[in-house]
Amino acid sequence: MLRVVLAQPRGFCAGVERAIEIVERALRKYGPPIYVRHEIVHNRHVVESLRARGAVFVDELDEIPPGAITIFSAHGVAQRVEELAAERGLPVIDATCPLVAKVHAEGRRYAASGREVILVGHAGHAEVEGTIGRIPGKVYLVQTAEDVAKLEVADPTKLAYVTQTTLSVDDTRQIIAALKARFPDIKGPDVRDICYATQNRQTAVRELAKLVDLILVVGSRNSSNSSRLREIGAELGKPSYLIEEAADLKPEWFVGVRSVGLTAGASAPDALVHEVLDGLAKLDELEVSTMQGVAENVSFRLPQELRDVAPAA
Repeated sequence: MLRVVLAQPRGFCAGVERAIEIVERALRKYGPPIYVRHEIVHNRHVVESLRARGAVFVDELDEIPPGAITIFSAHGVAQRVEELAAERGLPVIDATCPLVAKVHAEGRRYAASGREVILVGHAGHAEVEGTIGRIPGKVYLVQTAEDVAKLEVADPTKLAYVTQTTLSVDDTRQIIAALKARFPDIKGPDVRDICYATQNRQTAVRELAKLVDLILVVGSRNSSNSSRLREIGAELGKPSYLIEEAADLKPEWFVGVRSVGLTAGASAPDALVHEVLDGLAKLDELEVSTMQGVAENVSFRLPQELRDVAPAA
């Protein structure tokens, strides 16, 4: 008998649900093809499902035909990307997560007050690139507390910081502490501005690690929040694996294991969790339960142009 404990909460967050709903409603309202700049969310199964229904995912705007409906991903885009879309006459629907848009607004407010902005985030991540491109003036990127010591800024008394929404709360707290220690006059939001879904899923994994022998995280390898969930499990001394689907399960992981914790990143659909359960059931008889945790009831409004489209049946 293998005991499986499901994390609560897990899987889709409100920003991801909104982004996917935007693409689905756009397909119903305007018909395929609908063009999406970058992956709408970082999950291969979600992207492939939408692609099968007529969404075309592109890296750059010049791959989009003139006049075609264009959607910006949940991660947000740089100001220049928005300007290029306008120059090309592309009708744009913005699926940027409202919590990411909040970070953009904070960064612009700090820059407008004459402060250079430090962004805590992962180099190359779509959200980070979009945020840097939304804040006028110099933006410094730091990924670790060690990076803070290497910063060379114009005026150490005129600084502010913002954070990528999907980072580890603990890691971000350490970096912010390093920033405040080196630059006592720095301004910035509280770590509570890190995405609620990121915090809730990380807290759930910490609780899950107390209950099980091994942790599985369902999510794509390019998903920042999914990767961090696996890292937290490993840091707490539990073998932890990031898997995209049931086919990734390896029987040798479960030798001597009596209990498994199962969670999913914020961009992973719950259907994949159920597929993993089916995969585990081929290895042993299961006893499945759900841990106590936060019940999320957050929702975000859809763009005005799609509110008249009925949701999928």
